[in-house]
Amino acid sequence: MGQLVAQPSLTDRMIRAARLDVALYNEVEADTTATNQALAVVVITAVCAGIGALIGGLMVGRPGVAVGGLIGAVVLELIGWAVWSYVMFFVGTKMFHGTATYGELLRTLGFAYSPGVLLILQFIPVLGGIIAFVVAIWRIITGFIGVREALDLDTGNTIAVIVVGIIAYLIVLAIVGIVLGALGLGVAAMTGAFR
Repeated sequence: MGQLVAQPSLTDRMIRAARLDVALYNEVEADTTATNQALAVVVITAVCAGIGALIGGLMVGRPGVAVGGLIGAVVLELIGWAVWSYVMFFVGTKMFHGTATYGELLRTLGFAYSPGVLLILQFIPVLGGIIAFVVAIWRIITGFIGVREALDLDTGNTIAVIVVGIIAYLIVLAIVGIVLGALGLGVAAMTGAFR
């Protein structure tokens, strides 16, 4: 009989990812069973950010905004993770000849979200803004490592992939914004026509 190998704990992997452990990014890149863990990281960090926003909203007496912020944080993080991973996959493999699958980027970039658990503290006056800023910088660094390790590129090419990816991502967001704006205007026009 074959022995079952236990998957490393999610907490251990998140800590290693946050500590910028390059070996962790290579480990999850190769571990096809780690995709669900990467998804869990994104959800956990989104919930932490949402809870931080929720508490902040409650502290200023805006519970409706706070609940919407919690739900919105989770949805936006999941969509952002999937889209950004694909953009990095496409740009990295098609334009810069990196070697990776979409799943490898999903896993490495999912674990790059790990520092986001600290966003649960963003409600703290003054300190919360500092924490949010530090987490943003930290996630840029973890994301850089995730992209570099998944695509097997050098530092210069990784920077180029990210810069081109940001431009492509902003273009996609602009197009989506235009389409949604047009749909919103269309809905408003239809609503007005039926009054």
